[in-house]
Amino acid sequence: RADTLQRAGRYPPPKGESPILGLEVAGEVVEVGAEVGTGSSNSSSASCSTGNNNARWQPGDRVFGLVAGGGYATEVVVHPEHLMAVPKDMPMSQAAGLAEVFLTAFQSMRFVADVQPGQTALIHAGASGVGLAALQLSRMWGVNTATTASSAEKLDICRQAGANVLINYREQNFAEVVKAELGSVNFVLDMIGGDYLNRNLACLAQDGAIVYLALMAGRYADQLDMAMLLAKRARILGSTLRNRSDEYKAELIRAFSEQCLPAFSVSATSSVSNAKSQLYVPIDSVLSINDIGLAHEKLETNVTTGKVVVTWDN
Repeated sequence: RADTLQRAGRYPPPKGESPILGLEVAGEVVEVGAEVGTGSSNSSSASCSTGNNNARWQPGDRVFGLVAGGGYATEVVVHPEHLMAVPKDMPMSQAAGLAEVFLTAFQSMRFVADVQPGQTALIHAGASGVGLAALQLSRMWGVNTATTASSAEKLDICRQAGANVLINYREQNFAEVVKAELGSVNFVLDMIGGDYLNRNLACLAQDGAIVYLALMAGRYADQLDMAMLLAKRARILGSTLRNRSDEYKAELIRAFSEQCLPAFSVSATSSVSNAKSQLYVPIDSVLSINDIGLAHEKLETNVTTGKVVVTWDN
């Protein structure tokens, strides 16, 4: 969705970054800068269980990672510590959809809110790429989750990703369902904004955290219930990833590589895995770069479940 917002002039790239759309990439290294160094690297045949952001990348290495712009180009320059080795046997089209959603979810849950095993969470937009990533991480970490989506079909995909409580937000009041099923939650991940704020607070346990990532329902929230905020000692946090420092992104990728990346190697060829210790990339569709207009249309009409990947090889 960041690409569609940038195309509309509402999400400009950070100063000095490429104005070309695209915030994540997967491909082969074609050239290594002189300051990166040489030596052994984590190639596509290497185990991804080793933290690989410090690797001395070599031409031919299969990699994926974050960029602050330029992802739609045929070639892109990437900070070496913002790359990871593609897990063994994972198709490049899946690797292309891994970095942004999983790093965003991982950052929100661990770096920002410090969600712990045994806690509970409410994940909005559960069938989105970030939502499905957050549900999988919650399952792997032993976090009990409720999630919202707009249809039975999308909720079934959320269930497969690990959601424990399924809420159709068009038919149900999510705050009432959370209270009935879980009592309260320690963490809320919200990409919707708008009038969700007070209902999120109503769901929250004392000392809980609400992390906002986007504002699909508008930039202004409903009137904040300050009494409820104070009574619950709640934290309301906003988080972004694109404009973070290179050092922050490198540390985030290092932690994700160590804690989560190995879980993709055993399930990389499956679209869905029910094993609690496994992770998969939630792919909605893989399109040619020539169909980029269709890719954006799918996002803007909210018909996707997971990531839309575009490739030069289609």
